[in-house]
Amino acid sequence: MLRTTRVITLAATMSLLFVGAANAGAVLDKIQDTKTMTVATSAIWPPQGFINDKNEIDGFDIDVSKEIAKRLGVEVKFITPDWDVITAGKWNGRWDMSVGSMTATQSRARILDFPATYYYVPYVFAVHKDSKLTDHKALNGKTIGVEGGTTSEDYLNEKLAIETTDVPPVTYDVKAGKMKTYSGSLAPLDDLRLGDGVRLDAILTQQSTLEAAIKKNYPLRAIDNDVVFYEPLAIATDKGDPELKAKLGEIITDMHKDGTLTKLSTKWYGVDYSTVK
Repeated sequence: MLRTTRVITLAATMSLLFVGAANAGAVLDKIQDTKTMTVATSAIWPPQGFINDKNEIDGFDIDVSKEIAKRLGVEVKFITPDWDVITAGKWNGRWDMSVGSMTATQSRARILDFPATYYYVPYVFAVHKDSKLTDHKALNGKTIGVEGGTTSEDYLNEKLAIETTDVPPVTYDVKAGKMKTYSGSLAPLDDLRLGDGVRLDAILTQQSTLEAAIKKNYPLRAIDNDVVFYEPLAIATDKGDPELKAKLGEIITDMHKDGTLTKLSTKWYGVDYSTVK
């Protein structure tokens, strides 16, 4: 009986080892076998991702995804789940990666992997164009709008914990009197455009998002020229596939080196966000 038990235990152990080996690189294997890469992203966050006049998903993150797929030799498919579903991890194969301008925070790094940072966007405080304020430090005690569940909310809560060392340290020099959180990145801009102090005194947002809104005639402006913080934005994958993580890291490194990310950033933002200035 003892010998039989040992044999069964050994067999079970070997079986687990083989299962582990089979799962190693499972997502990358699936992508290569099916010739399709499924990307979770946003379609309501221009210019990163949006629906264009041809009713097609378009934007910076979309072009980055297409380039990754091209270098893998596969097609790309886009899906747009809610942001909190993407950041929760445990995707269970519903998509292969997220190319959605996600910040690699310390809390997210516990449940997701971040193979590589592909660009760095400065965050700024913005006000209505009729505001008399010219210094972001004057926003202390004011009503400030942010997208909920993002680094802008973390900043106002003084809990911004970015999982990287390649950006300048963060200084907390604004404390909101009232912080209003919104679902989606455009909602705070929509409230601020109603007028100075009507619903908001200011917002904290990505510089690129603000500039895209201004191009659409939103009556807003950055309050000053100060960058509040730089947000390193990364590809995200679910835990458990080091081969996929390594391959994506290699591709993004090459895209930095050969100027592809500079080209795409300039196309969509008018400036090169692929490095910290």
